[in-house]
Amino acid sequence: MSASATFDKETKSPAQSSRAFWLKQARQWHLYLGTFFAPSILFFALTGALQLFGLHEGHPGEAYQPPAWVAKLGSLHKKQTIAERRGPPAGFGGGQMRPPQDRGETGNRPQGAERRDNEGRRESKSTLALKWFFLATSIGLALSTLLGIYMAFKFNRSRALVWGLLFGGTAFPAALVILMAGQ
Repeated sequence: MSASATFDKETKSPAQSSRAFWLKQARQWHLYLGTFFAPSILFFALTGALQLFGLHEGHPGEAYQPPAWVAKLGSLHKKQTIAERRGPPAGFGGGQMRPPQDRGETGNRPQGAERRDNEGRRESKSTLALKWFFLATSIGLALSTLLGIYMAFKFNRSRALVWGLLFGGTAFPAALVILMAGQ
């Protein structure tokens, strides 16, 4: 051991040692929690991105109807259920569906027509810009989470622990969804 290394160790105050200990503990817990919750973070980032532009739901009178898997993932994201919707579809009033013209809609929207929100209001440019920003946020969150998983493997001594946390973070919510679907 060099003289300078000995000098550095001897001059550390108890407060510095305590801070170093808590910083090390915080990094470990960040690794454990981040790795365990990474699968759910990825799920919510990606399903949230699908929902930004309404890709998870179709509307009466429109040509677009989402694939079943997209609708189920959207339902799981928003309502924590994959059950099919009960009752009449949206747009039914008193058991009878009004024609699209009576609702202020034109049926199938022509290419290049203005976008409308769920209540039929025209979407403003700032709303659309915010949606694109949140899409970028979702992609950034997913990439950051994937980098965190990479770092967990790269800088942790126990790959088995990292794999176990990832498996547990995937299996636990999957098991709850399977139990919920069986009810």
